[in-house]
Amino acid sequence: MLVRLMTITLFLFVLVPGVARAQTKPPAKKKPPASKVVYACPMHPEVTSTKPGRCPKCRMDLRRVDPTAQPSPTPSPTPPDTTFSFTSNKIPNTAIYDQNGKQLNFYNDLVKDKIVAINFIFTTCTASCPPLTATFRKVQQTASERGLDVKLISISVDPAVDTPERLHGFAEKFNAAPGWTFVTGEKGEIDSLLNALGVAVANKNDHTPMIMIGNDAVDYWTRAYGLSSPSKLVDLLADAASHK
Repeated sequence: MLVRLMTITLFLFVLVPGVARAQTKPPAKKKPPASKVVYACPMHPEVTSTKPGRCPKCRMDLRRVDPTAQPSPTPSPTPPDTTFSFTSNKIPNTAIYDQNGKQLNFYNDLVKDKIVAINFIFTTCTASCPPLTATFRKVQQTASERGLDVKLISISVDPAVDTPERLHGFAEKFNAAPGWTFVTGEKGEIDSLLNALGVAVANKNDHTPMIMIGNDAVDYWTRAYGLSSPSKLVDLLADAASHK
């Protein structure tokens, strides 16, 4: 009898924990919810959409972003290039055309005695040119708000394609206001102009993202990264204007 009781007790000791373990299976893992597709403006990250489209502020195409990614830290302001050596004497009076088809002389009509910012673009560019141009538009707006009389100049590095008509459409796309001239012309003339400004390249896709900032009246020139914050670029223009 005692042996039978011990046998039953041992059996229950072995069986019951196994049953308990079988009854306490870990809960099934829930599938993570599908990530939401988000599109944002490269220049105005606060502008987002669940569908492709254009930014209502700068008209740039919205780009798909990862909503779980950590935002990139705000880059520190780019200081002026203190190693840049340039003088107004190097600027030729090249015959050019603006986006309205008007023939001008580059130095006399666009630079002489003015506070200017000059960048380099081409209309079929899909990489740096759209954000460079959108930045210039914000520079123009911010400078106007601060009461600065500055002139913006965008020189095409692809004049054979960028006719005045194409530049006119490009300027409209970015809501360019008066005081911003888009420059094209005969290829040989534009090549000579780019060479004089120190920005000539064999391949248009290799054009510089730097912008030139100058106060021609006192022959003060510097340059900065063209995708710096617009407010910083306006600060550099204000600094150029302060030189007497």
